[in-house]
Amino acid sequence: MSSHALFAGILRQATRLVLPSDCTTCEQPLTDDPTPFFCRQCWELIRPLQGPSCPRCHRPFASPFATTHSPTHECHDCRTRTPHYSQVWAAYAYCAPLQEAIALFKYRGKVVLADALGALLARALPADLNADLLMPIPLHPDRLRQREFNQSLLLADRVGPVLRRPVSYRNLVRIVDTAPQTTLPRSARLQNLHQAFALRAPGEVTDKRVLLIDDVFTTGTTANECAKVLLKAGAEDVAVLTLARSVDAGMVPETWLPPSAFDQPHALRV
Repeated sequence: MSSHALFAGILRQATRLVLPSDCTTCEQPLTDDPTPFFCRQCWELIRPLQGPSCPRCHRPFASPFATTHSPTHECHDCRTRTPHYSQVWAAYAYCAPLQEAIALFKYRGKVVLADALGALLARALPADLNADLLMPIPLHPDRLRQREFNQSLLLADRVGPVLRRPVSYRNLVRIVDTAPQTTLPRSARLQNLHQAFALRAPGEVTDKRVLLIDDVFTTGTTANECAKVLLKAGAEDVAVLTLARSVDAGMVPETWLPPSAFDQPHALRV
């Protein structure tokens, strides 16, 4: 443990003595728990998804036999509209307590969670991940000024040293301030992001394998539009790494989900 992390832990414990607080998920009092806002028991429920998945986007399949006879069988979305990215790695289900942690981090400015979330992401790195350059999904300048930080950049900063790869945080930019994807129906998301991204220095990605970093993977529309721009500029390959992914309710057996999806009384089901 680094001296910075040790000092932060001591400071957090001292603060809890003066200002007691409860775990965001189970609402039990926090004591010496190492993760801000969450007790040790709840945080340890965050585990990678299990079971067969699409070989391209790794969306979990409902059937345990989905890839038994055809290991390269892709999901419906990847088959009917081949994405520009080659792979998506999103190890964790977007459910409590991870969902709550991302909300605190992203929308309530709790950047103290960046280390814990970055550690989760680093822990789930696939063995076959191969990239020359990391790029966080950018925010439009107006939204960046409003939020004061880019959550994807903070995650990329913590994964870059683990992968021993540089993080390019100024090249890929968002030039159109679009409506949030979560507010739009699926049919409108692609049009919403049309020509929303650009590169300041296209030569940086020529013949490079680029890894896009984001917090949550939902439909993949944002990552796909970024990948399109990068490939057009001459990137050799574009893959995606995110902290969590949304999972359709009822599509994945509970035995394949982490305990956090259904064990906690305040957990939000995927």
